[in-house]
Amino acid sequence: MTISRQLVLAVSVALVALTAISDADAQRRRRAAAPAVSAQCSDFYTYANDNWLKTHPLTDATPSISTLGQLGERALLQQRDLLNDAMTAPSNDAQKLLGDFWASGLDEAAVEADGANPIAPLLARINAIRRSRDIPASIAALHQVGIPVAFNFSPDIDLRALDRHIGYFMQGGTGLPDPAFYTRDDAPTHDLRERYRAYIQQILALTGTPQNQLDSESRAVLALETRLARNAKPLTDINNPFSNYDPVPVSDLNRRFRNLQLGAFLKAQGVNDDLVSMSDPALFEQLNAMITQVAPAQWKAYMRWYVGDAMAPYLSRSFRDASFEFRGRTLRGQTQQPERWQQVLDAINTAAGPMLGHAYAARYLPQASEHEAEAIATAVRQAELAALERSTWLSADAKAEARAKIDRLKIEIGLPHRDLDYTIQPMGRGSFGSNILIASTWRHREEMKRIGHGNADRRWDVLPQQPALTYDIAQNRLIVTAAVLQPPVFDIGADRASRFGAYGALVGNQLGRAVDNKGSLVDASGELRSWWTPADKTAWNELGTRLVNQFNNYAFPSLPSGTGTRINGQLTLSENLSDLAGLELAWDAFSQTMPEANTASKQEFFKGWAQLWAQQMTPMAAAEWLTSDPHAPGQWRVNGPLSNLPVFGSAFSCKAGQPMRRAEADQIRIWP
Repeated sequence: MTISRQLVLAVSVALVALTAISDADAQRRRRAAAPAVSAQCSDFYTYANDNWLKTHPLTDATPSISTLGQLGERALLQQRDLLNDAMTAPSNDAQKLLGDFWASGLDEAAVEADGANPIAPLLARINAIRRSRDIPASIAALHQVGIPVAFNFSPDIDLRALDRHIGYFMQGGTGLPDPAFYTRDDAPTHDLRERYRAYIQQILALTGTPQNQLDSESRAVLALETRLARNAKPLTDINNPFSNYDPVPVSDLNRRFRNLQLGAFLKAQGVNDDLVSMSDPALFEQLNAMITQVAPAQWKAYMRWYVGDAMAPYLSRSFRDASFEFRGRTLRGQTQQPERWQQVLDAINTAAGPMLGHAYAARYLPQASEHEAEAIATAVRQAELAALERSTWLSADAKAEARAKIDRLKIEIGLPHRDLDYTIQPMGRGSFGSNILIASTWRHREEMKRIGHGNADRRWDVLPQQPALTYDIAQNRLIVTAAVLQPPVFDIGADRASRFGAYGALVGNQLGRAVDNKGSLVDASGELRSWWTPADKTAWNELGTRLVNQFNNYAFPSLPSGTGTRINGQLTLSENLSDLAGLELAWDAFSQTMPEANTASKQEFFKGWAQLWAQQMTPMAAAEWLTSDPHAPGQWRVNGPLSNLPVFGSAFSCKAGQPMRRAEADQIRIWP
């Protein structure tokens, strides 16, 4: 290379470098000149929850934490305080009963001394079995005390008449949570079965099996359950209510299942209806054959095991420890047992939850909160009626049916409007295990009373002391429990705008479900009927596709960036649609109720929504959520729907194209 050529090259390199420096300087100057995007317009979730996120770090013992999780914990502590007061200074007869129940559970020394005594009468009846014909009556007797051996039988909605209940005969009687665990041959499942058999041995030993018979009896129990599981349906099938519904005349049962004596079984449960549902008669034909094919000794071992397993959490420590090691540690991954008060509270909620619910509502639901909650819910319902009128995607016929349905919708705040008698019989402070059986027997009897009667709107599927706000599609009603009417969902002392943004938007989230793709399967008269036209379905699916695409582009918090760690927009679609619709309806209700609201109140509306969803989670917890939870993480339950609302952008002066204000062409609206 010549000297002149080298000089030209050097000058060229220098010019390129100078140009790059000049361009970089220009870019920096342009960035400096461009207005910064405000925190509320770039990530409103973090802006609204900044203080909470800073003051609630994760610990080694806490893989995740959230504001709604804290609400659930507060409700448990409130129940504990109520029961402590009922134990020491009850204010009425119901509190006296609850206080005695609570005291009997907290007295660990008494529970330990009681040992297996509470189940001794049940075991004695089982041990008295001599012949095959004794087995059906023993099965029926255990169902009466709330221990469903061999199969499940319970009330549920009659799909041909949604105002009544029908009795459902369904698969059950197995101790592992999935029938596939009994039949798969892979190494992990085989290991699980061996651990399960060891647990069966422990319970059998505690219920009277001699040491030299433990191996044979545990194998006999597992063999009987395996036989049931081989003919059971997959969980995906039994979780579908339509696949479980097949009414048959009660008069046919004894003829078809002579050995099982199902007619006598129903009489023992107090059921006098002329129809029951039995969607899997082949399973019951097999059970009918097993009554005589399986030796009475094997049935006895199975029933003793089932009683011991069902009652283990309520008996002495040897039972509780055995149950926790398998059901808590092995199946659920728990590292330590809950505190004693938590175990007892869970037991009372299981056995006598409605009774505690009435006491809870009387203590923790102020009348002012109840009235305000009903007023906001009513305003949101009115906003939905108006939204239906201006809908651009519902057909005229669908609008008419939707209007009729929302007009008839019931709003129930705090407690059920109609309820069953919830006061259990006196129990005293003597034996916690015996008290559990008394309460469980009462609860079963009350549930059986629902069958064959037009009382489907009595009792909720949630308890008043459990934070919940949900739409009951079968009864076309909004259920708002007493426990949910406290911060962060409902703060009676805060700006009313924030109550519309939090509680009101959750109400809208649920009321929208009355007329969405699932709500369209039940009409205003409570009949199962699809009342959407094909065009309605197409329009809804188009909205869904756009929302799927929006959420597919969001990175999942706490996970490394990458296409495999983005939100699954299809998995979370239903909830994302409901969040967006709920915010739209709540905003309309807020605007109609408070037309003179200033900018500060409008901002409080959106902060109310954002502060519902504050959460922290470890990467491990986030990875599990990503693949299994139908809800988007908190950051995107906030930023996702709000970025579609022009009213949010206006309240915080966000510009089109900024993260919190999507371009107008990209905005998605359910109720424009």
